Amino acid sequence: MKKLNDYLYSGDTVLKILQRYSEDLKQSAKETNNQIDLLHCNFLRQSAELLEHNDFLTSQSQRIREFYKLMANEYPFLSFTFKGRIKSLIRAEAKFNGYIVEYIYEYYIEHGNYPSLPELKNCLNCFRDLIAYRIVISLPKCHLKEGETLADEEIKYLYDVANQLLGFLEERGFTAELSSSRGQKKSPLLKESVSPYYRDYIANSESNGYRSLHITFYDNIARCYVEVQLRTKEMDDFAEIGPANHLGYEKRQESERARRDAIPKGENIYFDDAYERVIMLQQLELSKLDVNMFSAVNISLINDGCGLYRGRLILPYEHLSRFQNDLID
Repeated sequence: MKKLNDYLYSGDTVLKILQRYSEDLKQSAKETNNQIDLLHCNFLRQSAELLEHNDFLTSQSQRIREFYKLMANEYPFLSFTFKGRIKSLIRAEAKFNGYIVEYIYEYYIEHGNYPSLPELKNCLNCFRDLIAYRIVISLPKCHLKEGETLADEEIKYLYDVANQLLGFLEERGFTAELSSSRGQKKSPLLKESVSPYYRDYIANSESNGYRSLHITFYDNIARCYVEVQLRTKEMDDFAEIGPANHLGYEKRQESERARRDAIPKGENIYFDDAYERVIMLQQLELSKLDVNMFSAVNISLINDGCGLYRGRLILPYEHLSRFQNDLID
């Protein structure tokens, strides 16, 4: 079985690693007639194209910046950041294989057998967040009026931003994709015209407390999907440096071990291969990797200049609140 771990110790660049891994995986898949590994190769090639070509990023980031300028004009009293990244190779690989593990496990628990090959292939056509942008807002406390709470006011502004985002980007070559989260509660703060496009994890917080608004666009100019996440600073802290980050990792490991216990080894090659790839990635000792432009002392001290582990940074825009001593109307 071919796995990414075997290619991370030769000093190659990320693009060379992707090329070698996908070529070897494709050859192996043809020899064994493994249709899922052939899909896996297409996924790896898509990741490589995003890392390799820069022209579309220039166009895309310029159009995203136009919304940043609108916010700076309409909300000068808010502090906010725009961040963009291409998903790291390690996390993209983990997510692809994690989807296989999760889908087969849930299907097996519900039906007592395994999904057909067409069903499994269909579930792997859902990746829309290889490129993602995040808007994080914060309201200085000096702008609160008597009786107002910071969390409530920030959420109001967050939904107001969300209401404007969809139409603004659609005028600039993006097409919003209808949300796949059917049956979700929707906040009354979301306009009816935009509500079907958002996955609202604020009105429907995750079991680990994660909260955010997510929306997916297809960029008709760059010809790729992008995900936009909107959070308050409190939500972002919770997700990035709080319980949703640290506890989530431990819980994922526990749930993955439970899935392995539930699926008899040797009965489903797609589950077995994907599970082993996920576990091997979790066990990587980053300090021992030899990848061009990447180094790490441990899991906390990482200098990632190639997007191997933390993702390739596309843009950071930062806006500091103005008029600190003025009340807002």
